[in-house]
Formats: sequence, structure tokens, C-alpha cells
Amino acid sequence: MIDDITRCDWAKSDPLSQKYHDEIWGKPCHDEHTLFKMLILEGKQAGLAWVTILIKWEMLCTAFDDFYPEKLAVYDEKKIAQLLENPGIIRNRLKVAAVVNNAQAYFKLCEKYGSLDKFLWNYVKGKPIVDKWEIQWQIPIKTALSDEISNDLKKLGFKFVGSTIIYSYLQAVGVVNDHILTCAFRNDKNNFLQEI
Repeated sequence: MIDDITRCDWAKSDPLSQKYHDEIWGKPCHDEHTLFKMLILEGKQAGLAWVTILIKWEMLCTAFDDFYPEKLAVYDEKKIAQLLENPGIIRNRLKVAAVVNNAQAYFKLCEKYGSLDKFLWNYVKGKPIVDKWEIQWQIPIKTALSDEISNDLKKLGFKFVGSTIIYSYLQAVGVVNDHILTCAFRNDKNNFLQEI
């Protein structure tokens, strides 16, 4: 049930978006598994409304072994074919194949940077960017930072990591805090994104 707490406009339409906004979005995350999972889920969202991901969240996590990269990296064509028959997921061959590809690319990233956490948070020297937007429509869909991270991920072999996807990812894991100024969750004291 949607209550009358002041939230960002995009989170007012349905209970799933409200819960995601209140409990996850914009909170700085340093949990390696969650950072990887969110990167994959943001890529799956490409071309779709985020609520589609929220609706399918549990089914996606079940189908993809909760997005543990060591499991995903060894998926073969038989496994991909099985996934494409699963009506509970987003059955786009390119997106399914990208999950496997990105798990493999993740290990290359870790070899070079130590971890996704170190790679990501180094761009902002460990401190979130806190924007001061008054209304949702002021929030950009990409920035110079998301351009840079997107390009660097592509060089490492990642797919479905365009600048718009990456900006959404940065917002999701709290590298960027884009809660509007009037949002009750803008200054949430919980600074660590738990396992989801």
C-alpha cells in the first residue's frame, strides 16, 4: 500500500517501486555480489520499465543462480536454451548471453582492479555524488561519469553497459544520490546496501 510519505515521483506509482526506492535505491553499496547482481539487472532492464524487473526479480534470481558470477561464467549453450524457455524471465537471447559474457568479464575486471567495488568507487574517491535536484525531470539520464565508466566496462568486454544503463546503475547502488530535495529518503542514515 502506498502511504503519504514524500518520495521521488517515480516511486509513487506502485508498491514494488516504493519498496525498492525506500530500501535500496541510492544507498551506497560495497557488497561485491550485490554490485554485480545490480549491474546485470540494470542491463536486463534496457528498453523496459524498471517495474518489469521488480516484478520478475525473484524469478530472475532463481533462474540465474542468484547472479553469482562463478556460476554464470560457465553456463553453456544448453543452459542458455533452457533459460530462453523460461516464461518467468526476460527471454531475450542477447540479454541472456550477455549475463554469461558479463560474468566472464567480471573476472577480468577483478584481475585488473581487485574487485568491482574498488573499480566502481574509485571513480568518486569512495564518496557518493549527492545531487540537489528539486524535481525528477531535472535528473539526467547519463553524465560524463557514466560515459567514462560505460566506456571502461566495454573495454573490459562487458555488454549492455551503455551510459544510460550505467547511470541508472550508479543511482541504484548509491554512487550517485539522486533522491530529490524533498524526498524523505534523501538523507537516509543506512549507508550499506544489504543483500537483495
